[in-house]
Amino acid sequence: MTEEVPQRSIKLTDPRTLRAYAHPLRMQLIGLLRREGPMTATQAAARLDDNVPNCSFHLRQLAKYGLAERVAGADGRERPWRATAHDTSWADDSDDPAMKSATDQLNSVMLGVYTQYAQDYLAVRGDEPVEWRTAAGFGDALLHVTASELRELTEEVDALLARYDERVADPARRPPGSRPVQFIQMVVPRGPVPPDDQPAETDSD
Repeated sequence: MTEEVPQRSIKLTDPRTLRAYAHPLRMQLIGLLRREGPMTATQAAARLDDNVPNCSFHLRQLAKYGLAERVAGADGRERPWRATAHDTSWADDSDDPAMKSATDQLNSVMLGVYTQYAQDYLAVRGDEPVEWRTAAGFGDALLHVTASELRELTEEVDALLARYDERVADPARRPPGSRPVQFIQMVVPRGPVPPDDQPAETDSD
């Protein structure tokens, strides 16, 4: 069984931590530790096709901001790292300019990571079994909803995905024939903000 991650979720609440996390390799390292459990910088570098000093540096930076931590090693030499939480979240509702800039930067980096995941899949898709090619793929739907309805819909999707959370930490709960799947969720408003949602103008007099 994969060693249990200490907590369910960690929320980033300040610009400095958000910017520290906004790095493609750091996101990949955290994702790797969550999927495969504790591992050393050497093991992580091999999985991600990177070099050990680079991975070691970024793991230390993740630890500095509470996103990763050392665990006891089997050989007493290079101690493994583990993620401190199953997932990372942050709020996008702050009006503070520094927070908005930091979340924009983090979201931009995350989009790049997700795009790379999709490109990596497309590079090998032709070799996938037909049942996996038909089950996976891309799609979208255009909806006309209010902001409240959109939040409700997102919560419903999150609840559906949560049904599979226990399989992440406990391999014994994974059914035969299962494999890791990256379910990427993007909610992108299109068109102008409705008039009723426009911020009120302030009197400059």
